[in-house]
Amino acid sequence: MARPIVAVVGRPNVGKSTFFNKIAGKRISIVEDKPGVTRDRIYADVEWLNNKFTLIDTGGIEPDSKDIIISQMRRQAEVAIDTAQVILFMVDAREGITTADEEIANMLRRAKKPIILIVNKVDSNKLPDNYYDFYTLGIGEPIPISSVNGLNLGDLLDEIVAKFPEHMDTDYEEDVMKVAVIGKPNVGKSSIINTILGEDRVIVSDIAGTTRDAIDTPFEFNDDKYVFIDTAGIRRKSKVYENVEKYSVLRALTAIERSDVCLIMIDAQEGVTEQDKRIAGYAHEAGRASIIVVNKWDLIEKDNRTYKEYERNVRNDLSFMQYAPILFISAKTKQRLKKVLEYIKYVSNQHAMRISTGALNDLISEAILLNQPPSDKGKRLKIYYGTQVSVKPPKFILFVNDVELAHFSYIRYLENQIRQNYNFEGTPIIVNCKEKKR
Repeated sequence: MARPIVAVVGRPNVGKSTFFNKIAGKRISIVEDKPGVTRDRIYADVEWLNNKFTLIDTGGIEPDSKDIIISQMRRQAEVAIDTAQVILFMVDAREGITTADEEIANMLRRAKKPIILIVNKVDSNKLPDNYYDFYTLGIGEPIPISSVNGLNLGDLLDEIVAKFPEHMDTDYEEDVMKVAVIGKPNVGKSSIINTILGEDRVIVSDIAGTTRDAIDTPFEFNDDKYVFIDTAGIRRKSKVYENVEKYSVLRALTAIERSDVCLIMIDAQEGVTEQDKRIAGYAHEAGRASIIVVNKWDLIEKDNRTYKEYERNVRNDLSFMQYAPILFISAKTKQRLKKVLEYIKYVSNQHAMRISTGALNDLISEAILLNQPPSDKGKRLKIYYGTQVSVKPPKFILFVNDVELAHFSYIRYLENQIRQNYNFEGTPIIVNCKEKKR
């Protein structure tokens, strides 16, 4: 299920970034008492009362400005509005209604989406004298808040989650494998889907950034059900000139979240770039099963060492993803394309695998005999028992005498022991410790 997207919009310097940082719980946007500081959309994952959503901070909207930077900020805000399920329109209680506020209100009403009017910089429970003037914007009842001291933020968050749509996504059956195809622009994401399907279901072009949205393509093969989620290419930030491509990054991240398996596409001619590492990191941090797919392998000059050397380089560059299998393919010549579906099914099963508590504890006991847990100041880590608490990704809890003694290296050792016995190829696994007194 995709998270709802909430966009914060308004003219410059009304306190959007301060509000964003307060809700996100950390300083992400640059906050400075000068109009136009926030130029890019910035987003953070937020949770309120078990409701998860993505909050987007935007540059201020100045409807009539001819300044290039201001007009770019306006376009970014418009893209955020197009993407969002709920829009927060922020105004300044101290300055009152301006002409820009009125024009923004007109623009937002045309969006025909749920809008919440926020009157910021209300620093006490006493309403400002001009509070009722904001009703004239025609947006609805204004909610007075203070981003600085947190006044009424809880009530505002209640109002936000109440406006989320009931169904954010297409509901697929439990046995459907949802596959996100992710990577830099022009690496062959649409081509691999079209070739596997045997028909042109997604637009393919040599121009980077052709695919703007995440596109779902359901199909069946050998009685197995799949949904390919083709995503827009994720560009390095310094290379993103089109505002629409910034919007595409958000859609790609949302696609990762909706998926079970990620195909991380690498251009064989370019090798693993810094941006490829970031993209792979998104899938790893989201806990998705992953396959590293090196496309355009037909364009590489080869000798008897090329394959092994290339594989070693990929492993070194994506060292945090040692569990992910690597496939060398060509969407153009169809080289090894049949393997793609086989690997998707395989890693999907690994992602959903569960170990019985008895088998897990036998494994842990044997691992402890082979390598004793660490000690500190005469006190040794004791692992009473372990259990698997969830799948997709597989997650394990170890009950111990003292969490402080559970050193990262020893937990990694136990993780490796689990992998040696049960494989879990293609999926990250999570091993956490919880304190429990005997």
